Amino acid sequence: MTTRCVASLVSLCLLVTFPLSAGAQSPGAAPLGRNLADVTFAPVPGLPTCASGAVQTGNPAQGATIVLAKVEAGCVIPWHWHPSNEHLMLVSGAARLEMKDAAPFTLRAGGFALMPATHVHQFTCQQACVLYVYSDAAFATHYVNAQGTELTAADALRMVHETAAAPPK
Repeated sequence: MTTRCVASLVSLCLLVTFPLSAGAQSPGAAPLGRNLADVTFAPVPGLPTCASGAVQTGNPAQGATIVLAKVEAGCVIPWHWHPSNEHLMLVSGAARLEMKDAAPFTLRAGGFALMPATHVHQFTCQQACVLYVYSDAAFATHYVNAQGTELTAADALRMVHETAAAPPK
């Protein structure tokens, strides 16, 4: 299976696996509100098992989406890129962001980061993280090695001693 096929499969699995929190809505729908205590998190296929998420609005396989994510301390999402712009808003915890051709950055509670489309980056949660991830188009993750060659999720995560969450059965 090619890396592009894997990325497409992961995108499809995001739609099936991410819990759509009760009332997750599309643009133009009625107002919506929920608290963290009311969110149900689930593993995200292709991401490490130490990360989970819940779609708050949108559809990751089709367009703009906001996902609420929980990432355990020490969890690494290794070098990767997305075809869409990725906006991170950290609610709690601390994370190290490493971006190709930029100095590493520690994102703290209340912080914001933008990774432009196709920009290679890595995310390491230093203290248990809760964050919103906004993608302005369909969401897919493409893992790469130091030379920029695409890797499968399993191979990329194995390199940082993580395990990929499995697609739903």
